Amino acid sequence: MLGDVAKGASGEFAAIERIRVELTRRFPAPPSGETWIGDDAAVLIEGTGYRLLATDLTVAGVHADLEVMSLADLGWRAMVSALSDIAAMGGSPRHALVGVAGPPSTDLDLLYEGLGSAAASHGCPVVGGDLSTAGQLVVAVTVTGRVDEAPPPVLRSGARPGDAIFVTGALGASAAGLRVLRSPPRTMEPAGNGDRYGADASLVEAHVRPTARVEEGSVARRAGVDAMIDVSDGLSADLGHLAEASGVGVEIDLVPVSRGASEEEALGGGEDYELVMATRQQDRLIRAFEEAGLRAPIRIGTCTSDPSSRTLRGETLPRMGFEHPWGRGR
Repeated sequence: MLGDVAKGASGEFAAIERIRVELTRRFPAPPSGETWIGDDAAVLIEGTGYRLLATDLTVAGVHADLEVMSLADLGWRAMVSALSDIAAMGGSPRHALVGVAGPPSTDLDLLYEGLGSAAASHGCPVVGGDLSTAGQLVVAVTVTGRVDEAPPPVLRSGARPGDAIFVTGALGASAAGLRVLRSPPRTMEPAGNGDRYGADASLVEAHVRPTARVEEGSVARRAGVDAMIDVSDGLSADLGHLAEASGVGVEIDLVPVSRGASEEEALGGGEDYELVMATRQQDRLIRAFEEAGLRAPIRIGTCTSDPSSRTLRGETLPRMGFEHPWGRGR
């Protein structure tokens, strides 16, 4: 994300809560076993399994800096941000719909090259969408997913005191990659091409071409994790979402930092799309990742019984991450 945290009742998450309350007034509660607004994806019962629905917006200048990346990169990132929400539920992506609004001069071929490449890479075909002109480029991606076998999709709200907290990989690479891209001297070459970034090339790649951890999410669900969320807004912010939804506190002992990134970027940079998992069965989780041939998950802390407690190495966990600055309206 390209902005700063917007704190308090006027921020994005307060706005989402107001929307949730308003929708609750107007519509009946979800049927038992379904989850509507409030998690990474909506969960709907379908036959003997579950359908997942997730949508994400990517706005040029807010979520993507087109001065340092190409339209193809923006398209890739827009697709992955929605796919990552399916991964965070432990589901398998099925189909994508893409809506694009932007200036008539937008190179749609280049944009859809990135969208289509990301969709193909994750096994999720684009099956439709919509197109409109607008003053600023906005890409909306909606992805459907499935969970066909037990256990059900993993929510943010299932963590319990005593659960071990794991993450699927080191953090901060995406934010560090954006820092590298914005550092002089700046060239007009498309981001992610060649080795002109030297030792920082992997950081740039992490920013412009991230990966949704779909297999990791599915393995974690089958290994019985209690709660899960993807790191899109920053580790500190997303841990906060999981803790608040579950009614637990968190004690963090370790922040795994990507090589070339800082701990601040790992805590607050976001858009790494690694998964944070809370589980009572840590040995089972580690064994499941090993049997699947995946990188070993990294234990970073523990869930506690005090919902107000958020600590990092015994000190208050810094509140960091991205939040859109929505106001309260009238």
